[in-house]
Amino acid sequence: MIGAADPTVEFFFDLSSPWTRLAFANIRPALEGLAYTLVWRPFLVGGVFNAVNPAVYESRKPENAAKLARSFGWLKEWADLAGVAMNFPSEHHPVKSVNAMRFACALEDDQAALERFASAAFDAYFGEMRNIDEPSVLIAVANGCGLDGAALADVASGQPVKDRLRANTDEAIARGAYGSPTIFVDGDHMYFGNDQLPLVRRRVAAQP
Repeated sequence: MIGAADPTVEFFFDLSSPWTRLAFANIRPALEGLAYTLVWRPFLVGGVFNAVNPAVYESRKPENAAKLARSFGWLKEWADLAGVAMNFPSEHHPVKSVNAMRFACALEDDQAALERFASAAFDAYFGEMRNIDEPSVLIAVANGCGLDGAALADVASGQPVKDRLRANTDEAIARGAYGSPTIFVDGDHMYFGNDQLPLVRRRVAAQP
């Protein structure tokens, strides 16, 4: 049972990131048997890259194609291990994620709904190769997981959600994030990526 003193795990994520798709699927199994509070934090990884990690764009240039191809091979092996589809890259890669992350941010105060939507959106992009920058796709994804997609789209297009997404991104940068997923345990202990989930588990288990 989760209690007030349980460690808090913040999961800053962007729906466009394949490695985040893996960590999203793996984090609960990685923490199985431990007491913790998991908080999903939508942000814009492109904003993070622009601010503190522009080398990511350099790595996508044609001269790095061989390295990228090998990385995508490992990615698909990780996905197979996690039991999730990874049809990546698709024709939409690299997808703009602003609309998708506004939808996610509009749900941040309803964590259960956000988790359902994010799971379905990850499946839509990485499993079904749909364009999650397209509002009609996002509305359909929301409808498919029991939400009112049209109403959510309306909220997501409002200035308060835009401001909140920007604030989440700025907060992540200020706290040291340089990519997605960025995971914090009890605020101070930062971890990055799917492969660091064993360290997240170790830290959660060690917290008083």
